[in-house]
Amino acid sequence: MSTQDPSGMAYWKANVRLITICLVIWAVCSYGFGIILRPMLSGIHIGGTDLGFWFAQQGSMIVFLVLVFFYAYKMNQLDRQFDVHED
Repeated sequence: MSTQDPSGMAYWKANVRLITICLVIWAVCSYGFGIILRPMLSGIHIGGTDLGFWFAQQGSMIVFLVLVFFYAYKMNQLDRQFDVHED
């Protein structure tokens, strides 16, 4: 597939948009909730600790793993939509 044809450019734009969304969600969860907004989340308790600490220690990693599977699922959909799938 050439990047000059319209379907190749549309495929690439959809891929970049999906990557951007995943990175923004990951940044908000890891940096936003774990570091910047941690004082605001300290009053909310989950599993014996505050929510900000939970995001910094476990939540950001769980969100990252969920995003990896979400990205793979959405890329499979994009591959089928633009007819570049392998199976």
